Amino acid sequence: MKTFESSRERFAALLASTASMIVVCCCAFVLTAWFSSLAKAATENGDWSYVEHDLSGTRFSPLTQITAKNVAQLTKVCSYTFPEKVPSESAPIVSSGVIYLTSMHYTVALDGSDCHQLWSYQWTPRDAERTHANRGAAIAPGKIIRGTADDYLLELDSETGKLLWAKQIASPNDGFFISMPPLIHGDVVYIGPAGSESAASGWVGAFRLSDGERLWRFNIIPADGEPGAETWGADPAARKNAGGALWTPLSYDTEKDLLYVSGGNPAPDFYDDTRPGSNLYTNSIIALDAKTGKLAWYRQFIPHDVHDYDVTHVSPIFKSKSHSAVATSGKDGMLRVVDRDTHQVLYAVPTTTRINAEAPASLTPIHVCPGTLGGTEWNGAAYNPKLNLLVIPSNDNWCSEVQKNSEGPSAEKAMHGQGPYFGGPMTHPSFSQATGWLTAFDGATGKIRWRYKSPTPMVAGVALTASNLVFTGETGGYVDALDGESGKVLWHVNLKDSVQGGVVTYSAKDAQFVAVVSGDGGVINSKTFPEVAGGNPSVTVFGLAKK
Repeated sequence: MKTFESSRERFAALLASTASMIVVCCCAFVLTAWFSSLAKAATENGDWSYVEHDLSGTRFSPLTQITAKNVAQLTKVCSYTFPEKVPSESAPIVSSGVIYLTSMHYTVALDGSDCHQLWSYQWTPRDAERTHANRGAAIAPGKIIRGTADDYLLELDSETGKLLWAKQIASPNDGFFISMPPLIHGDVVYIGPAGSESAASGWVGAFRLSDGERLWRFNIIPADGEPGAETWGADPAARKNAGGALWTPLSYDTEKDLLYVSGGNPAPDFYDDTRPGSNLYTNSIIALDAKTGKLAWYRQFIPHDVHDYDVTHVSPIFKSKSHSAVATSGKDGMLRVVDRDTHQVLYAVPTTTRINAEAPASLTPIHVCPGTLGGTEWNGAAYNPKLNLLVIPSNDNWCSEVQKNSEGPSAEKAMHGQGPYFGGPMTHPSFSQATGWLTAFDGATGKIRWRYKSPTPMVAGVALTASNLVFTGETGGYVDALDGESGKVLWHVNLKDSVQGGVVTYSAKDAQFVAVVSGDGGVINSKTFPEVAGGNPSVTVFGLAKK
């Protein structure tokens, strides 16, 4: 009898296990199918389904309704303004004609054809907040995912805006905050916290889409016994508050199932006595097995950084002639293209003026260009496969005077918001004279095809189209459209507000639109640049007049 009962229990357990496996497999199949359709919508139907357009980060749209011949006819269709005054660095995503956009506390869904608000959700903080910036959300079947300044990962219903779950994945007490947009592939959310200047040690993690439970974590600053720990010297304390944190988008190599991560700057920024060595995996492109989080390969570009030169972007992923490549860019004002097979740098070219960019730390001030506010900031390069063209925004004459203190900073004070973890002073003597560049490089060789010079810094997103247009914005308030082949400016409109967030193009109700995020932008605001209006974060939509 006992044998029969035992067999029956084992059989029941087997049935339950089999049923669970079927459910999991079905869910995975549904998600895979949905993401395939999402990718198809982005490449064929005109969605902008990730902050970088697609998981490869090309920022290239297949839309052709707006052309070089009619782009000058674009007019303002509508706009939406958030009810809070915070930095306007967010990037929209668009799915099936609906715009999803974030600010520090708000997430909204708008009709992409007329900016009519479909829903709005306001997050009430549950812990300390260390930043005012948020750079966007991600979309999954029926869900919107975003991070918060108090380190929560949120899932909202994409139809109603209702909060489905909230999971705190880091602690502000450790200097962390979330400002980057998540990346979703299948049933996994990839994201990491920022906090290099508040004495945090960076990491990236994978989280279950259904409930936010962590699946794996990779330490950008290696823990005791992990490979790379030896590059910080013999004292384990060097890695406790060592920077390397995340604040810009990731990219996903679907061919190789690799997640590309950008390692931020080491900390303290200028005081380097406590961190001898190359300081892995800061200032690097980090390729991780997307399923396990195991390191596949890496390439460090700036060993032992003392200038706050984060690698900010690890995209676009593209193919050019005989190479499968991934582009990287960052605050050091360099564009580097890396072979995805050999992991060797194919070429490295400056995107702006570089002065003393490789100078060591000093107890006396050093004039450094780019400065700590960067060559390329929170928006990186875009790629047009038709023209084999990489287009990247950057800043010029945005230099700094940096200096190393004779003693290290207090990590405890920095983690609790009582001063940055720099390890020395910095000033920006040429701040108000800063200008900007939009540069187009040949994707195969790195040779400059054309350049556009702006009288103010350029940190806004770039959107490319199959009709060979380039859309972007300037901190001085202008939104631009350029000819992708020549760089000629075809449309130049004063938005009367600083353009520092996402610039995207999409289709809604069978029409092509361009959406531009503007407003105050943190360091680039009306106090530092009087010509910048600097209002609440807003999105303005442009379209062609209906015939």
